[in-house]
Amino acid sequence: MQPQALLSAAREAQKMAYAPYSGYRVGAALCTTQGEIFTGANIENASFSMTICAERVAVFRAVMAGEREFEALAVTSSGSGGVTPCGACLQVLAEFAPGLKVFTEDANGECIEYGLKDLLPCAFSLQAE
Repeated sequence: MQPQALLSAAREAQKMAYAPYSGYRVGAALCTTQGEIFTGANIENASFSMTICAERVAVFRAVMAGEREFEALAVTSSGSGGVTPCGACLQVLAEFAPGLKVFTEDANGECIEYGLKDLLPCAFSLQAE
């Protein structure tokens, strides 16, 4: 997995964002351990709590395709000053890939790499008893 290819896929997905209320367009590209890429874009709704983030769209598409093991995620945004997945997205990602690499890029092209554990150090999990 090359970060630039993943970021490019996220930028393409960002073009499909539906963000008529905020104007803040986000794209995501999730790479499986087998190298397959699943993309997503944020989809807003007038009832704001019904909005879904690009990252969860990508994860849910991958899971529906039978994928469960992920290596890296790229997230791009139309805003400046950096972007990171929200807490809900981080928790969903932690369910499948606690060691995930996360690459972010804002509208200015500034790229930052994180580990999922850096962004969500105390993810919730149900401990098997």
